[in-house]
Amino acid sequence: MPFSVTPDSPRDLPREPLRDPAVRDLAWLLLSPDLLRPQLPMGALANPFDTPQELPATIDWLYALDAVPEPLHRDLAATRITRLGRYAERLLGWFLQHGPAARLIAAGVPLRHAGVTLGECDFLVQSRQGARLHWELAVKCYLHAGNAGDSATGRLADYVGPNLKDRFDLKLAHLLNHQLPLSARDEFASTGYAGTWTPQMFVKGWLFYRHGDTPQDPVELDPAHGRGWWATRGDWPAFALAHANRWRALPRLEWLAPRSTTVQREQPEAADASYVDALMLAAQISDQHGPVMVAAFAEDDAGHLIERSRGFIVPDEWPAQARRYAQQ
Repeated sequence: MPFSVTPDSPRDLPREPLRDPAVRDLAWLLLSPDLLRPQLPMGALANPFDTPQELPATIDWLYALDAVPEPLHRDLAATRITRLGRYAERLLGWFLQHGPAARLIAAGVPLRHAGVTLGECDFLVQSRQGARLHWELAVKCYLHAGNAGDSATGRLADYVGPNLKDRFDLKLAHLLNHQLPLSARDEFASTGYAGTWTPQMFVKGWLFYRHGDTPQDPVELDPAHGRGWWATRGDWPAFALAHANRWRALPRLEWLAPRSTTVQREQPEAADASYVDALMLAAQISDQHGPVMVAAFAEDDAGHLIERSRGFIVPDEWPAQARRYAQQ
């Protein structure tokens, strides 16, 4: 999906859309809104751009990379990547090694004491102005499991992972109380990177709300965060028919940037058969027992299928299970 430009959105890409999926994912990682507001004093937000000049320089760099993306592809292919977080780490690491802004000092720095691993620092970074930064990266997709009228202010605990093994309040507490303080511990001198590091969190992703619900956002959230929807399998046919006629299930490594592809008009038999109508999509995912992320597509004037929205189809019993997990 193209990044649009408006006068009050300085991080948007101002030219034609990026076409390479990996470059588009990297651009999304750098330019999309944060999921969280700053959680001071410990949870300051990371900013990839330390000076006003670094943003336009990065945009130029992204377009140059989009024209010749093969070096990035080779780097990603060097090891098998199956986890979304690991994919995001590799993309951000590439930017810090090759981009025109902050410089990578070290990545994945383990902290040990008496033979016990206490944790691992995601990135140690030095800005062009000389600031020494410790970045903790998280890319999360959470579904809102509470009832829209449950709370006047909203609860971060109501945002749960699709497989009910992760919760936003617990993740934030782990970031603030364990991961970000790692570089300030006395043991950190043993890593070879002694000195003062400023901890910052780099938290991106999407939050999904039951279709028709408009719950109050918790105070911790950035109001501009990426939003999607979720629907039960029972509600899916009526919901889907009202929203789009081209759908595709999104594998986990396609959960970052909105997707886009070129329509194969000259060879319709070669068109991607994964773009289907709502009933065919339901049949495709019928043997999957958990929530499935899907996206709705529409064709633009240039012949591209552009993602218009994304969400999860969840089992009919999932909402009750999710509410119980949110209240634990």
